[in-house]
Amino acid sequence: MADSLSVALKAARQRFQEQIDFFRAKLALPTERWDDIWQRAHDRAFIVAGAQKADLLSDLFQAVDKAVGGDSIGQFRRDFAQAVARSGWTGWTGEGTKAGEAWRTRTIYSANVSTSYSAGRRAQLLQPGLLAVRRFWCYLHADGVLHPRPMHLAWNGLTLPYDHPFWLTHFGPNGWGCQCRIVAKRAPADGDPTEPPDGWDEIDPKTGAPVGIDRGWAYAPGADSDTSLQQMVQDKLITYPPAIARALSQDLAAPRTQP
Repeated sequence: MADSLSVALKAARQRFQEQIDFFRAKLALPTERWDDIWQRAHDRAFIVAGAQKADLLSDLFQAVDKAVGGDSIGQFRRDFAQAVARSGWTGWTGEGTKAGEAWRTRTIYSANVSTSYSAGRRAQLLQPGLLAVRRFWCYLHADGVLHPRPMHLAWNGLTLPYDHPFWLTHFGPNGWGCQCRIVAKRAPADGDPTEPPDGWDEIDPKTGAPVGIDRGWAYAPGADSDTSLQQMVQDKLITYPPAIARALSQDLAAPRTQP
């Protein structure tokens, strides 16, 4: 029997243009750690932690692009292995064991497919025609999760206006492997909670995120798609040594000539 994450990822693989456009607008950036690119900067940057060579990043970007477009995790794993072999990349987290490699490829696959799906759905929910008749958003916890996060389960059914600040940090997914999603509604249904629980915006000092959200996941995918990478460097959402950060910011600010 397929596990609930596999079912959720299968649903997210039903491609739609807003999802594809969101991913393809990203710029592949080299990193050492997964948190070198912080939260909403993922709207503009594509990374695979530890991948730094341009050819490797290009191959990985293409592999993930195919996954966002509907490829299975099995195909992604084959593409990932080929990219790693071509580049000679070694020492990456998960390398060396079947379990480690399966975990790492699943993490890359699920994070990119689920966040691009969420960003695309958010763009659809904000379309004026839909927003005119469905101005409320409802948080839905995925059924069938073997080990549900208590806070995510507590938010199930919460229905708030689309512009409530709650959605800036709690528009799912809200963590690694999270399958929670948001749907539009005309109005709250009878029995739907219509106020966030007390303390919903309190920051957990261990994660730097609101309580119940994994470290690095307190943002709404797609909300900052129009923010420039230069601005994100200046806002220190992209962590590079100062000299490299300045050079990147200057390069991003330079006018581009058409080929």
